[in-house]
Amino acid sequence: MPNDVCVITGVGPGTGAALARRFAADGYRIAMLARSTDTLGRLEAELPDARGYACDVADAGSVHAAFENIRRDLGAPAVLLHNAGSGIFTSFLDTTPDVFEASWRTNALGLLLCAHAVVPGMLDAGRGTIVVTGATASLRGGANFTAFAAGKAAQRSLAQSMARGLGPRGIHVAYVIVDGVIDIPNTRAMLPDRPDDFFLRADAIADTVHHVAHQERSAWTFELDVRPFGERW
Repeated sequence: MPNDVCVITGVGPGTGAALARRFAADGYRIAMLARSTDTLGRLEAELPDARGYACDVADAGSVHAAFENIRRDLGAPAVLLHNAGSGIFTSFLDTTPDVFEASWRTNALGLLLCAHAVVPGMLDAGRGTIVVTGATASLRGGANFTAFAAGKAAQRSLAQSMARGLGPRGIHVAYVIVDGVIDIPNTRAMLPDRPDDFFLRADAIADTVHHVAHQERSAWTFELDVRPFGERW
């Protein structure tokens, strides 16, 4: 709803920035979280009702401090868009315990910590929305996706448990599986020969997330997937 507070984690130049612009256009006050503040500063200058906060979602102390500041500056969040993720891609034998844990901490523990920070206020208000940016790896593990797939699978299961437990209490939890390569400068540089329609547009993903976040509660979605029309699936 306009003037509500929307928190977006993992805000970079792609999906995170697109989510900030889409929800700001709908009148939300935006709290943007990221480990690096480079993108946050540019978006603060672009979006008058957006504020950036340095935060590592894998660290409990960092999350606690960030959400304390958000509540002080903007108020209690009504929407959490958990976009933070760890793209660690390794084969099984190359996956060290540290790499495995780092993926789990960002993808699964990060969701738990951020949700713990907002759910009590949502329960007090009798409503709230949490949308998680997922990945196809949450459903199946590729040979070189060992750590990433395990982290995303744990994240999806956590989101499902949250949806089952919190839905009857007025909080809509949804999981959006992104199946494809998002169109950002880094991926364009890595794949210079791919046509435009190979890529997922970040603003199109943001439109889908916005729709899910505003569904009428008699027809809530838990899980959906988004992909370019040419993506194999």
